[in-house]
Order: sequence, then C-alpha cells, then structure tokens
Amino acid sequence: MSLKDRISEDIKTAMKAKDKVRLETVRSIKKVILEKEVSVRPQGQDTLTESQETEVLVQQAKQRREAIEMFRQAGRDDLVEQQVQELAIIEEYLPKQLSDEEVGVVVDEVVASVGASSIKDMGKVMGPVMQQLKGKADGQKIQAIVKAKLGG
Repeated sequence: MSLKDRISEDIKTAMKAKDKVRLETVRSIKKVILEKEVSVRPQGQDTLTESQETEVLVQQAKQRREAIEMFRQAGRDDLVEQQVQELAIIEEYLPKQLSDEEVGVVVDEVVASVGASSIKDMGKVMGPVMQQLKGKADGQKIQAIVKAKLGG
C-alpha cells in the first residue's frame, strides 16, 4: 500500500474515531504530499518516489520538533503537548529510526572509506552519511555523532 493510500485510509479511520488531532495531522501530511506532487509535475513525474515521500515526512517532523522547542521556550505547554502528539503521528509514517549505535556504525564506515582523520574532514563525512541515513535518523543526532567520532 502506497503512503498516499495509507494516509487516505487513516483519514477515514480518524474521522470515524473522532480523533481530531490525528485527523488534522494526517490531513496536513496529505496536503503537503499533494503540494509536492504538483511541484514535480513539470519535470514529468506524476507521483512521488519513496525517497521524496520520506523527505516530506522528515520535513514535517523537523517542523514539529522546532515548534516544540519554541513553544517550550515561550512556556506554552499546551501547544507543546499538541506538537508532541502530531510528531508521534508523523513518526508512524517514517522509516524506523536508527539507534545511536547503528548510526555510529554507518559513520565509522564512511570515516574509514573517505579517510577522515579530524574535525576538518566533517564535510567529507556528513554528505555520504546523510545520503545513507536519509529519513532514518535525525540530522542533528547524526552531526553530533560525526563530531564525536572525529574528535570535535
């Protein structure tokens, strides 16, 4: 079942269950996916690839994480809770997130393959690591692990 089909089914389920937060969140995901599909049509592409869908979901999750941080700083716990719920729903559609250890293994492999030896080589390492782990781990977590491995 494609992501779009799964989202449509989840919208119906949320409507029947009268789950307002889930319904709004899933509808917002569907809206962003449809917008992305429209934006790729000029390139002759009718539907999104799996990696493009994941990219959209990662972007939505990142927006929620940033909103959570901003609302926490502003002392708006009511809005923090809503964003946390929305983030949890979005993460259901994302690929399983890797643990720090699993990210570390990939980072070690890339460090060895590019011959990185110091923090100055961070740019050489980050590109290939981000390509391999796209959607499977948070970028800030990856950056922190790369920094630690390169002695930064």
